[in-house]
Amino acid sequence: MTLSFWRKAFAPVLLGVLATGGASAADYPAPKHGEWVVKDFRFHTGQTLPELKLAYSTVGDPTGEPVLVLHGTNGSAESMLSPGFAGTLFGPGQPLDARKYFIILPDAIGTGRSSKPSDGLRAAFPAYNYDDMVQAQYRLLTEHLGVRHVRAIIGNSMGGMHTWVWVQRYPDFMDIAVPMASLPAAMSGRNWMMRRLLVDAIRNDPEWQGGNYTRQPRSLQFASVFFGTGTNGGNQGLQKLAPSRAAADALVEQRLKAPFRGDANDHIYQWEASRDYDPEPGLERITARVLAINSADDERNPPELGVLDKAIARIPHAQAYVIPASADTLGHSTVGLARFYQDRLAKVLTNAPRR
Repeated sequence: MTLSFWRKAFAPVLLGVLATGGASAADYPAPKHGEWVVKDFRFHTGQTLPELKLAYSTVGDPTGEPVLVLHGTNGSAESMLSPGFAGTLFGPGQPLDARKYFIILPDAIGTGRSSKPSDGLRAAFPAYNYDDMVQAQYRLLTEHLGVRHVRAIIGNSMGGMHTWVWVQRYPDFMDIAVPMASLPAAMSGRNWMMRRLLVDAIRNDPEWQGGNYTRQPRSLQFASVFFGTGTNGGNQGLQKLAPSRAAADALVEQRLKAPFRGDANDHIYQWEASRDYDPEPGLERITARVLAINSADDERNPPELGVLDKAIARIPHAQAYVIPASADTLGHSTVGLARFYQDRLAKVLTNAPRR
């Protein structure tokens, strides 16, 4: 689950956690925002959009060494500008010091200020996948921003999966890849089953009306809270928040009543975009230095499956770090707290050769 989702559905609890530690936004340059329109963008299905708007944010001066930062499902560039992530990484003396690096944070297709179903096409919007999203990011950097090479690509959750796609599709574009809260393997098991149930819960709601609803289907928030509770937060973390039945009931009520600004069609498209993701066959072709970061309590990418260990063994110059679970970790959202791995990130940024 992305930081953006937690902000929307669980904001009173999570934001207090993310705000602890690290520098404030004032410690790094204010983000700048831009948009670029791609004419006649062709999707993997053969469908085209006459105009695909790609929005992005940047931190630092364009003369700095470029770094690409990719957000999670239903997130945006804004969701990566939290105190727990940007406030711990982008400030003076921190691993991605914005005085040295030019940090680029795109809004992926279907999210933020980029083109998405809720802009007007609704369920007639082209069915995009992760290949389309990465292609759009590549074109944004090369054709609009004039970036030909980046020091690192860092991605969280869906952004982590995008990073696994990037290192195979454009292997010479980066020195370092840091996929987080993700696995280089096809959708399967609980991860896909929960996505499927989330999408079906919305589609089977009569209020969805084939995507032509006049108000958001009530199933959207309920299914999203159910999904988030089942696949995020960490066992110890949730037990800390809800040590009794009364506390657990109160937490559920809080999440169900919290402001929720999502759009049903946008959510369906985002979750279904992962349907054919599978970078596993090409792992040996990866040439960038890889630092894969997961957490031991990640409900969607459990380390006991052994998937990450087997994958890392197949990639030259790759290493993995699994953040130990504790009452202070957040399951799938743990990587949003960069204090758990900032030293390891700094080390690879210092030591990895420039290609």
